[in-house]
Amino acid sequence: MSADFIAIKNLLGELKISHKKGDFGLTVTDREFVLQRPHMNIHVLLEDIVSIVPDHAVDAHGPKRFADRRGMGVEAVRTVSSIPHYRIYVRAAQMHNRSGIMTLRGLLLVIPVLDELLQVMAQHGGLQAL
Repeated sequence: MSADFIAIKNLLGELKISHKKGDFGLTVTDREFVLQRPHMNIHVLLEDIVSIVPDHAVDAHGPKRFADRRGMGVEAVRTVSSIPHYRIYVRAAQMHNRSGIMTLRGLLLVIPVLDELLQVMAQHGGLQAL
């Protein structure tokens, strides 16, 4: 686990499962999930998840580059081929970083999620597979 992770201080609900590997962590309770990256945590209430869709476009041969709508910020991420990636659309989330807490609206997360974590998120978030 990265020493640059910010400790999760307040979890809503009961801890169900947590997975951390390298510079990525995902913690799931019966009310929320927390995505951990170095210097940043994103807290999402399970009730704010709009959909979870498999992302078959993930290319494990190099970094993907993402830019915001105004082209002001670009993030390069490296994907892990051994774990399936999902596009998680959420209505709202809270980002905790070293500068404070910000509320984010209409967020798309493309993240690797183990099957066990996905099942817990679906079960407690009231989601059904189509």
